[in-house]
Amino acid sequence: MEIAFYLSGFIAVLATILVIVNPNPVHALMYLVTSLLAVACVFFTLGAPFAAALEVIVYAGAIMVLFVFVVMMLNLGETVTQQEQAWLKPSVWIGPGILCALLLFPLMRLMLGGEHTPAGVTEVGAKAVGVSLYGPYLLAVELASMMLTAGLVAAYHLGKQD
Repeated sequence: MEIAFYLSGFIAVLATILVIVNPNPVHALMYLVTSLLAVACVFFTLGAPFAAALEVIVYAGAIMVLFVFVVMMLNLGETVTQQEQAWLKPSVWIGPGILCALLLFPLMRLMLGGEHTPAGVTEVGAKAVGVSLYGPYLLAVELASMMLTAGLVAAYHLGKQD
């Protein structure tokens, strides 16, 4: 369990550094998704499977959908089509693919091996997450949702063509 925790943490830090230093936004997004998957593995090893599932569904899934939405909204034409064809080359996805494969092996060993002793003290369930989010952190959750909505409206107005 500790090996999976440290390996996931190392991959999360490495992928996050690659997000920051990568000049290509698509490559950076691939590394960001890899980093989010690694953080989900960290949550799983700490005994919070619900938080790990939320990390994958909300962050990794939503970020990919948001990126595709922005590309569709901006509608950049022929250059985007050529760039999308360039994204299919192995040089784009080989780095994140290797990091995700490194995450897959300890996670599958944990899930299939029956060793479910969390590294943390207690397991965090869905009810505890809900009580925390909508209890003392209610204002922070609502402010974050309003900021995301404002960002979406700003992206629409900045991206629309006159």
